[in-house]
Amino acid sequence: MMPLPGSDQARHRPPQQDTRIAPPEEPPRERPAGPERRPEGRRKRRWSFGRIAGSLAMVIVLLLAGVWLYLEFSINRIDAIQDYDGRPAAGAGTNWLIVGSDSREGLDQDQKDALATGDAGGNRTDTMMIAHLPDNDTKPTLLSLPRDSVVEIPGHGSGKINSAFAIGGAPLLAKTVEQATDLRIDHYAEIGFGGFAGMVDAMGGVEMDIAEKMHDPKTGITIPAGRQELDGSQALGFVRMRYSPATPRSDLDRVVNQRRFIGEMVSQMASPGTLLNPFAVVPLLAEAPDALTMDDEDHLHHLVALAWAMRGISDGGVVSTTMPTTSASAEQWDEARSTALLDALRNDDPVPENAIVE
Repeated sequence: MMPLPGSDQARHRPPQQDTRIAPPEEPPRERPAGPERRPEGRRKRRWSFGRIAGSLAMVIVLLLAGVWLYLEFSINRIDAIQDYDGRPAAGAGTNWLIVGSDSREGLDQDQKDALATGDAGGNRTDTMMIAHLPDNDTKPTLLSLPRDSVVEIPGHGSGKINSAFAIGGAPLLAKTVEQATDLRIDHYAEIGFGGFAGMVDAMGGVEMDIAEKMHDPKTGITIPAGRQELDGSQALGFVRMRYSPATPRSDLDRVVNQRRFIGEMVSQMASPGTLLNPFAVVPLLAEAPDALTMDDEDHLHHLVALAWAMRGISDGGVVSTTMPTTSASAEQWDEARSTALLDALRNDDPVPENAIVE
């Protein structure tokens, strides 16, 4: 008989044991094999293509900035362009006087022999050009001044224009050119024998199409006909040659060849194959400080603007001409045509067709 709830027997009944069976305990789970999980905030960084490209671009920018500063402060500078009473007023556009001198400074005898420079004393100018960069959309002009042109040399009477450099260096030459042309010269660039050849070699040569075999009996340099790459020695021989049967007009043919070569050289310098190739552009830039002399007011960005404007010589984007003369000797300028040419440059007008001379 079971005790009634609330009775004394029910209150003193011993507690009954729980006879339910507990489920078996599960063994601890094992972590799968693999690298340990990093604490939050220490995840391994992954470099994306964009981040790598950005870093490379920054390195290139810093490298170019370093090269730019090196060239800016390393190029030779002289006081070439000076003020004086009666100097021509500034006209439209910008005018460069570009000079190729026969300076042998810095060349040892072996280098002189290799370049066939000879041993002439003093410094003269084998090349004199005015590069006119217009302010408007008129084509730039590259004008050769024949070295035998007879002009007034300030303070020294009448003489051949290239003798001004031998008498008074760059300042007297710049003043002579200004007085003879009535054009104000804004910038000056000069390159000597060794520097010219060095820059050509640094580029790996300049490709030219030579119409006929050229041989200079004075220097002994021979350039075969056909398309070829001229090295520094051959290039120097090409731009100096005037005694070859291939240059019957002597200096007049030589200045045409000089402009042709400059056109091809600048065009190849500005090509992606040169600018994007460190094995080509670095040696070229390394040669520049020893090769070039500029006015002390000129800067690297002026030179870059000149090169960029002249890159169209070889494809007709630049008017390439010689100062009109009255004879094959190139001693006297044709007054009417030379005046029309110089007036056009002074006013940024197109050069008249009858003033363009090959």
